[in-house]
Amino acid sequence: MSWKKIVLALAALLAVAVAVHFGRGGGGGTDPVRAPAAVPVEVATATQGDIELSLKLVGRVEPWSTVTLRARVSGQLQSLSFTPGALVRKGSVLAQIDPALLKAQLDQARGNVSRDQALLQKAEADQRRYADMLGKGFVSRADYDLYQANLAVARANLQSDRAAQELAQTQLDYARIVAPFDGIAGAPLVYPGAQISADGTDIVRLNQVEPVRVAFNIPQDSLPAVRAARQNAALEVQVAISGDQAAPLTGALDFIDNAVDASTGTIVLKARFDNAEHRLTPGQFVQVMLPTTRLTNVVSVPVHALQSSTNGSFVFVLGADGKVQQRAVTTGPTSAGRTVIDKGLKAGEKVVTEGQMLLVDGSAATVKQG
Repeated sequence: MSWKKIVLALAALLAVAVAVHFGRGGGGGTDPVRAPAAVPVEVATATQGDIELSLKLVGRVEPWSTVTLRARVSGQLQSLSFTPGALVRKGSVLAQIDPALLKAQLDQARGNVSRDQALLQKAEADQRRYADMLGKGFVSRADYDLYQANLAVARANLQSDRAAQELAQTQLDYARIVAPFDGIAGAPLVYPGAQISADGTDIVRLNQVEPVRVAFNIPQDSLPAVRAARQNAALEVQVAISGDQAAPLTGALDFIDNAVDASTGTIVLKARFDNAEHRLTPGQFVQVMLPTTRLTNVVSVPVHALQSSTNGSFVFVLGADGKVQQRAVTTGPTSAGRTVIDKGLKAGEKVVTEGQMLLVDGSAATVKQG
């Protein structure tokens, strides 16, 4: 092939390439360079204020008081008057011992009192009559002293039998087992027809659940901060219940044990909760949040705004121009889902909380709507 043909072929190829590059749209214009699409993100504002640092612990609910009820007299259990697992009120009858024998003993004691009252009246009449006769010299002093002694014996017998009557009445009252406080009754431990021994047979366990206590252990290193926080005011404690979607319950710390457990290096604390809605049940495990220190005037962001790299923690800051800046930050303590930022961020700046995986320094971003 001659050099002229080679030149013509190269010119044709060049023309085709130029046509493809510049004439793709048919109008001969140039295509603009497309900018990368903005990444949809969610943002939060860095805030400045006070943050309570708290310990997150596992606690266990305890009844305010608990008692296993027993009868104070022996006899056959006649009836139970409570629903297991239900609330019973103070003074309500929970169980009844067969009162027949005790009623008979009370009637006997009452009869003895009536007899002694009659004997006392006779002894008083004799004493008055012999006192008059002694004044007139009709009887000796020895005879008078005898009737005077009979009067004292009659009075003593009456007093003794009245005490026996009171005892019999008390024994009869003890046949009715009543609730000593408002509480939740457990399952019966004995059933009607069983023989009950005084102070020996368990009938039912009663737990007081208004209020309740939540017991938990904290490390001994945290004890000074807890005591310092408790000096100024009552220290609030919150508990969250597993599976309960309602808001956490708030109570007050009311007990710090008097010794640290040497084997675990922890100390027992207890908080009081009114529990008016009975959301807390004795024996239940709950998550406890105990504030220990208040940080004042600090900048914080949601925990999920933080990202990690080999150089440390960073956040993506969304600027007014719609672009993000990857900025290294120094973090502090974390509490209630927020992390304190010691360096690298100012209050009011917007940080990306969702969509960071698609971002690099300088990426365009748009805030999701709704």
